[in-house]
Amino acid sequence: MNDFFSHETAVIDNGAIIGNGTKIWHFSHIMPNCVIGEDCNIGQNVVISPQVVLGRNVKIQNNVSVYTGVVCEDDVFLGPSMVFTNVINPRSHVNRKNEYQPTILRRGASVGANATIICGNEIGEYALIGAGSVVTKSVKPYALVVGNPARQIGWVSKNGYKLHFDQDGIGVCPETGERYKYENESITPI
Repeated sequence: MNDFFSHETAVIDNGAIIGNGTKIWHFSHIMPNCVIGEDCNIGQNVVISPQVVLGRNVKIQNNVSVYTGVVCEDDVFLGPSMVFTNVINPRSHVNRKNEYQPTILRRGASVGANATIICGNEIGEYALIGAGSVVTKSVKPYALVVGNPARQIGWVSKNGYKLHFDQDGIGVCPETGERYKYENESITPI
């Protein structure tokens, strides 16, 4: 039996898999056939739909619905009231449950408060989506995107600091001292 915490008001359906050390807070609903990794934190009023997969140490803030089709790798952060979609052209009178499009958030990606991620896109590892942004296309690893529609305005380190590059294309995280190389429209840790 897994060792996780759930608040007495949380609803956890049979068939949900929940990793050790995970915390599930007030009024959240964990639906069947989802997988939640170890050491996750599921905030207040969160819904995790069937077939959702959350890696280890995923942090989901209050008022987020994670819909079928979403996969979050390890260390993903979902800010308060951010939104996922899972169908491009929803209609109440048309059943499109067989048309859910996958949305993948790679390791370490962060999504700011009130942002919207349109389905069918991939958010690259350690990318940072600014608060209130509307992501309509895939985002590169380490990219900083903001706005509606979201557009890239720079690059960030693993710790979320905007990188500034010297004449040789080297950027340094001010918090960790980690170095990154910019070339060919992408960055890589060095």
